[in-house]
Amino acid sequence: MAATASFPRIHIATDHAGMQLSAHLVNHLTAKGHDVVDHGPLQYDPQDDYPAFCIRAALAVVADQESGKHALGIVLGGSGNGEQIAANKVKGIRAALAWNHSTAVLARQHNEANVLALGGRQHSVAEATALVEAFLEEPFSNDERHKRRINKIAAYENSGEIVE
Repeated sequence: MAATASFPRIHIATDHAGMQLSAHLVNHLTAKGHDVVDHGPLQYDPQDDYPAFCIRAALAVVADQESGKHALGIVLGGSGNGEQIAANKVKGIRAALAWNHSTAVLARQHNEANVLALGGRQHSVAEATALVEAFLEEPFSNDERHKRRINKIAAYENSGEIVE
């Protein structure tokens, strides 16, 4: 099913610590109507390195958004910290680590985050699924103060200049 405004395309990536959760989320989100693209890994390797997987997912989110497609990303690992850092290295990505319902919602509502980072070892499958759903369902507030702040972050990302 093609992604629509209400059902964004979801780019997902993980490392070995999030593979079980990733497989669950791919199935769950596909069943809900999302077009899910799995950026790996495709098989379990306890020595794998997450940066390539997460960066590919983040690049795909940006490419889809630049082409006018509604797309978001999910990056998973043991804690989600490294995966968030890797995704945030991609220009145009605002990845947010969520650890509860409020942080998942506020990531979208106030920061217009386009990638959610989760720790697969930090949540049950049910908790993680609820966090993903909260993130995906929450729209950006479009509040002027939040747009202003996001624009200042983007200005630094693009020019290296700090805007007060």
